[in-house]
Amino acid sequence: MAFTLATWNINSVRLREGLVCKLLQEEAPDVLCLQECKSPVEKIPTEAFRDLGYTHMVARGQKGYNGVAILSKLPITEVGAHDFADLGHARHVAAQLENGVTIHNFYVPAGGDVPDRAVNEKFGQKLDYLTQMRDHFHAESPKKAILVGDLNIAPREDDVWSHKQLLKIVSHTPIEVEHLSAAMDAGDWVDVTRQDIPEGLLYSWWSYRARDWDAADKGRRLDHVWATSDIAAAAHSSRVLRAARGWEQPSDHAPVFASFDL
Repeated sequence: MAFTLATWNINSVRLREGLVCKLLQEEAPDVLCLQECKSPVEKIPTEAFRDLGYTHMVARGQKGYNGVAILSKLPITEVGAHDFADLGHARHVAAQLENGVTIHNFYVPAGGDVPDRAVNEKFGQKLDYLTQMRDHFHAESPKKAILVGDLNIAPREDDVWSHKQLLKIVSHTPIEVEHLSAAMDAGDWVDVTRQDIPEGLLYSWWSYRARDWDAADKGRRLDHVWATSDIAAAAHSSRVLRAARGWEQPSDHAPVFASFDL
């Protein structure tokens, strides 16, 4: 079974319903995982997505904040949703395809602006969230699974525009990278994007603050596609749809794609 999957922090699925439809029409992934939907589940505009063939959805939502959804052309069954760090946030949902592959959709807390949990509660929550992800994967030992989402960490030096200048900036600090790596190791996850694109600068997010985001190109790779090691070799054709960052009233994130032959 071959399928293509995309992950995208949409920054309000209701506000950007048209952009989601544009992506579904032009790129037609079999599965689209959305983060930061900022909508209760019942208000996600599913009718437009169904009209394009995406007749299946599992989601967790809340008004105005967070929210994750998995849209699919293929039949999916919800298999869980975890509230890591007990934040009461809609940040995770998981679904299973008919071939037994489980897809985890994550929206990891951003962590605020100061990388010090002693003065910034949000940074502590981010580290705790990642620690509980690690512990969960140690306990569950995921197999035949894919993990995607806005993980809000750019782990590698070439995942940011300036490693030196971002070392003390939330999303690229050593302690965040250590916590993300621990969660990855615990589940025996493989970074599929970097498996396919092992070298070179690669970004999926560009700040709204940049007057000309494309020319400045001060990006970070915050959005990820992982697979457990038992199926990682089946992944291919990873890419970032950078052009979507330039669409009208865009999200500040671009969709990330990968295909799997399973």
